[in-house]
Amino acid sequence: MRNHLPAPMPYFSETSTFMVTVGTSGRQPIFSQPDRLNLVNSYLLHTADAYGWRLQAWAVMPNHYHFVALGPVSPANLRTMLVYLHSAVARDLNKMDGVSLRRVWDQITDRRLTNQHSYYAMIKYVNQNPARHGLVEQASQYQWSSAEWFEQHASPELQRMVELVDIGYLRVPDDF
Repeated sequence: MRNHLPAPMPYFSETSTFMVTVGTSGRQPIFSQPDRLNLVNSYLLHTADAYGWRLQAWAVMPNHYHFVALGPVSPANLRTMLVYLHSAVARDLNKMDGVSLRRVWDQITDRRLTNQHSYYAMIKYVNQNPARHGLVEQASQYQWSSAEWFEQHASPELQRMVELVDIGYLRVPDDF
């Protein structure tokens, strides 16, 4: 599906652009194996699309994930989308492990992005997150994120704007 995603947009909408961070229960690295990362990544891409959210950046790591997305005109379905996503992943993961009713997710944070600068900063932050956590040297090497997709599909203008933004000031809940 990654090859069929629309190119990231060089603009954002004040009413429906969000950054979402979700951690696993107890910060446990539940998704430390490729098949588990594939599970979350696939559900995230498909669910966002099904609910009308246009992913701009995402990164799925062993114990958390982030995404930046442009929502539909009314972003009221963000919570519904996350409930569906988390339920589906937990159900499939619990089935894989032969357990029932295990709590998989907690620590959900979402924030509406209110200006272009924040939008660029969050795209950069999310794309660089796997490298920041030491999972790879170059973010584009991490297959469960949008870094490589962004490099291949974002306009040169958007890539330049994202590259130039300073993210040192950001306060993102990411102590995973």
